[in-house]
Amino acid sequence: MTVFFVVVIGFGWFFSIYYSNPNILYFFVIFSILMNFFSYWYSDKIVLTLAGAKEAKREEYFNLYTSIENLSITAGLPMPKIYVVEDPAPNAFATGRDKNHAVVCATTGLLKILEKTELEGVIAHELSHIGNRDMLLSTVIVVLVGFISILADVFRRNLFFGRSRDNNNKAGGILLLIGIILSILAPIFAMLIQLAISRKREFLADASGALLTRYPEGLAGALRKISQYSQPMARQSKAIAHLYIADPKGVSLGKKVGSFFATHPPVEERVKALIGH
Repeated sequence: MTVFFVVVIGFGWFFSIYYSNPNILYFFVIFSILMNFFSYWYSDKIVLTLAGAKEAKREEYFNLYTSIENLSITAGLPMPKIYVVEDPAPNAFATGRDKNHAVVCATTGLLKILEKTELEGVIAHELSHIGNRDMLLSTVIVVLVGFISILADVFRRNLFFGRSRDNNNKAGGILLLIGIILSILAPIFAMLIQLAISRKREFLADASGALLTRYPEGLAGALRKISQYSQPMARQSKAIAHLYIADPKGVSLGKKVGSFFATHPPVEERVKALIGH
């Protein structure tokens, strides 16, 4: 979060130099503080909106509800709110700023294809994200990565409109070059941080979930079934892809490229870490 804050302020400093207006820097500082505040309090609502989730009723999703209820008691966690996404692609995620304001969400496709022990493995994985306090960082990243990407896009669109008074000399040309480089690299840098955090926390949540259920084969079986469904989710957003238990795009890239840019570790590695083969 500190790195993101520094990057955003760096953008503000560059804009203020490029357009010869120190007020831009002040605006970026204030806006960055407000963004951190906003992302802390409202990031879960943003995530649920982007996912198209609706609150699940106990009567309609009884098995999901009771599984979460029982495992929450086992984990010593408050009962999270439960949401469902109408989508045939099997997936799930957790969000919220802390364990007292947590949300667990599953797709209808997940509920349809998993057996009880497999569903419990997935739920334990998501509850582990809550217990490990992964959610705040993950959901705040949704807002901050999106913000940096928007800033970079704004700069690219305005390169040839608002000119600073130094644009006709060598200094202006250097600033222009730096601006172009920053506008390209900043979103990539933000994305790589996002992906690195996601992969590490997924392995930890797998391990914690297996300890919670005492049955790692359940989560391993669920991951295999989820990976076999190759169709992407109907409603996706790059901003929240790292929150899901599996990549919502469904189809992964090649091994070398995929392992570097994928939001999740390969399923084979996760299964091997769980059951050894």
